[in-house]
Order: sequence, then structure tokens, then C-alpha cells
Amino acid sequence: MVARCHHRWLALLAGCGLLMMSGACAPVEKRIDRMAGGPNDPADTAVNLGLVTTEPPEARPTRTVPPGPLKVTLTEAVLLCLENNRSLVVQRLNPSIRQTLEDQEKAAFDPVVNAEVSAGRVKGERLARTGSETEEFTTDAAEGIIALEQYFPTGTAVALEAGTQLDDASLYDDRFFSTRLGMTVSQALLKGYGTDVNLARLRQARLDTRMSEYELRGFTEFLVAEVERTYWDYALARRQIEIVDESLKVARQQLNETNQLITVGRLARAELAAVQAEVAAQEQALIEARANRESIHLQLLRLLNPAGPGFWQREIELIHQPTLPDIKLEDVEVHAAVSNRMRPILNQARLETVRGDLELVKTRNGLLPVMDLFITLGKSGYANSFGGSVENINEDSYDALVGLRFNYPVFNREAKALHRRARLTQDQSQKALENLSQLVEVDVRTAYIEVNRTKQQITASSVTRMFDEEKLRTETEKLRVGKSTSFLVAQAQRDLLASRIAEVRGLVNYLKALIDLYRQDGSLLERRGISAPGRETVTLSK
Repeated sequence: MVARCHHRWLALLAGCGLLMMSGACAPVEKRIDRMAGGPNDPADTAVNLGLVTTEPPEARPTRTVPPGPLKVTLTEAVLLCLENNRSLVVQRLNPSIRQTLEDQEKAAFDPVVNAEVSAGRVKGERLARTGSETEEFTTDAAEGIIALEQYFPTGTAVALEAGTQLDDASLYDDRFFSTRLGMTVSQALLKGYGTDVNLARLRQARLDTRMSEYELRGFTEFLVAEVERTYWDYALARRQIEIVDESLKVARQQLNETNQLITVGRLARAELAAVQAEVAAQEQALIEARANRESIHLQLLRLLNPAGPGFWQREIELIHQPTLPDIKLEDVEVHAAVSNRMRPILNQARLETVRGDLELVKTRNGLLPVMDLFITLGKSGYANSFGGSVENINEDSYDALVGLRFNYPVFNREAKALHRRARLTQDQSQKALENLSQLVEVDVRTAYIEVNRTKQQITASSVTRMFDEEKLRTETEKLRVGKSTSFLVAQAQRDLLASRIAEVRGLVNYLKALIDLYRQDGSLLERRGISAPGRETVTLSK
């Protein structure tokens, strides 16, 4: 009967050890669902275009760009930017960096192995057993302990321990060995109890990773919008040079005609100054237009970052030119609703609110006192040899200890302050989210107004350009018959130049206004067929 009890005792210790090891081997994240509707799998940090992966840049296939002028469509410009832009390369590392914090928090539930070995000798004197004199003695001692410990999300700490001890004293003939197998279980009853509080830090780390994904999505949207805006600005700058150059040719032709009319006496020499001033003004405008094109050219090169030598001297030829797109704009309420679902900054703010809820869980639990229940069970064997002490563990020797551990600060000021700060911060986050939602809607409605304004300006600028062409033609004919002046002709030329540039600029502004509207409502990447992390809408539970 006694032997059966001993075997049951050993089986109990072994079963607890196996349970502890199985719990240690099971990944913690499979027992935890992501907060705020997120998937329970590692964060995807790739901008999926069929060519952008999470591989390191040196292992990633690079788009082949032939030497010579860089001929790109608008779509190709966006793809080149997403592949090569160095700012995006930096930003794409953030989710992976944040994800390491998840692994760091998971480490709190990893099993820990502790081992200690020590040996020592004591040589001294003591009162002899006869009681009348002293006697010398020498004691050699050695001890070895190995323990496996693990903390579980329930607030339970389990430790398995095995140790042996040797005592060899000169006062006795035989050595003395003791071997012990033991287990200690500690369970938090108040502070630190339950998975809600113990997994709060891990869940916060996961939320931080998801927030970095929305941050990456917002940056990607901004970058795509910047590429498209710069693409159209570059097209406008090139077209502006063409317009100014054509206007300069007309001005020089007008100068030649004026000289001829002065030679034949049909115009006074005083009319020459106005024409010469116009030629000089057109030459100055051409210099400014070329400088503007070079500046935008550098910006576009920086965004695309094409591979190959002679980076800053690489010419760019645009295949797509500004044309009026056939787009039927949805109602502004539709765009506002889309922004409420898709705008990355809003989803990021919602996750911040969820993170604050977890902080409240932690600080609320911190108000409680520490009260832990602990149980220690052990079996020991004693003999004059190590093997004998192990075999004698089945004997009647055992130890058992049960108790409660209590701790509570008298005023508990730190915990109260932390909880109050967490509650105020959460209130602030909620109000900030409401304010941000309103600001985002204002941005969307403002961008919608700008789209309508720029579209109306296209028609108005076209009409203005046609009237300015007619005005220049009329003034030129009147000058030839002596019924106008060179100043009026020059003024008509300047007006036509300005209206031609304004017509192209109006079209480009409309295209840029559409880009800004899609960026403000968070749909730009979806409309361009770009798959990036942070697409899911974060919903808050009431």
C-alpha cells in the first residue's frame, strides 16, 4: 500500500512536469485572438504589387530599366517608386521592428531552466563529545540543483525542481547523500489573476504592430499621391516650356515685322521698344520655365530612384500626357463614408483607443493587493551513496507546504495615480478620435469642392484662351494697317501666353485634385490596384 502511494506521488510530479512542458511548447499567440477584429497571424509588411516582397533588397528581383532616357507611363512611375524609393524602404521596416516587441512580450511565458552547482570545505574545531576538550573536524559539502519554471497567462507559476546534496564530515565514517524531487505551484488570487491582465502587454504589442501597418499604408498613399502629382507637374513644366518657346518665336517674328514697318515708314521708331520688351520678357519666362522643369525633374528622379549610372543626369520622358479623364464623381457623402472606413489615420487612432482599454485593465488590476496561494510538494531520499539516495525516494520521506502570501501598500498611491492617468488618457483618446473623424471629413469635403472647382476652371480657361487668340489676331491685323500699337500687341501676346499656360495648368490641377480626394478618403491604393497592409477597417466594441 505504501509503495503504491509512493508511485502515485512520483506519477503526480511527472504528470505536472509533462503538463508544464506541453504548455511551454504551445505558442502563446494561438491562445489569444487579436483585438479590434485583426487576424491571428503574423503581420504582413509587404506592399503587394506582384513584385514587392518581404525579402531583403539584395535578394529581391529588380525591375530592368534600359539605359538612356527613362520612358515611363504613370503606372510605371508608381511601380518604380514602390520598388526603389528609399523613404519607403525605411518605412517598410517599421512593422517588422514593432513585431519584435511581440516576441519580447511572449518571452514572459517561456519556460526558464535554472541550474546551480556548488562545492565547499569547512575545517575547524568544535567541542569534543567528551565535553572536556576540543577536536578538529573537516566537512566537505557539494550541492547541485536544476529547476524548470514557467509562468502561465492565468497568473499561475509552476516550478519543478531536482537537487542532490553531499555531506562528508571527518567526524563520521560514511558520506551522507540526500536527493529531492519537488514541485511548487503559486497562483495569484487578486493582483495578477487571469488572462486579461497577464496578456494585456502582449495584446498591446500586437496593436502597436497593427498601428505600424496603418502608418505604413498612410505613408504609401502619400508617396503614391506624391509621385502622381509630380508626374503631372513635370508634364506641365515641359508643356509650359513648349508654350513659352512658341510665344517667344511669335514675339521675335513680331519684332522683325515691326522693324520692317519702321523701315518703310508705316510705324514710328518709338513702337520698337514695346516689342523688344516683350521679346526680353518671353526670354526671361523661358529661363524660368526651364529652371522649374529641372527642379521638378530632380524631385521626380528622387521619387523613382531608377537604377543605373548617371542618376541625376537621367532624362525622363513621359508617355502619358494630361488629358481630361472620363470620371463620374460619386456623391460627397459616399467619399465621406469611405474615409471613415479606409483612412489609415482613423484606424490607427481607433487602435490607440483599444490600446488604452488594455491599459485600463492593467491599472485596474494594479489597485488590488497581492495575495498568492502557494503549494510546495517534495519527495526526498537519503543514503550513503548518490544512487542509493535516488532509489530511496520511494521511502516515506516527503515534505508539503501550503500557504498564502499577502502584500498591499498602505496608501497605494502609485497604483491609484497610474489608474487615474490611464482613465484620463483613455477619455482624451476617445475625444481625440471624435475630433480627428471630424477633421478627416472636413478634408474630404474640401477636396471634393476643389475637384469641382478645378473641373469648372478647365472650361473657363479654354474659353479665355480662345478669346485671347482672337484678340491677338485682331491686334496684329490692326497694327499692320496702322490702327493699333506695338504695346497693345505685346499685351495681347502676354495674355495669350498666360491663358495657354492656365489652360494646361487647369487640367493638371484637376488631375491633382482627384488624386488628393482619393488620398483623403483612403481609397487611392485600392483605385490603383495596390495591395498594402492596413486595409481592414478597425471597429470598436461599445
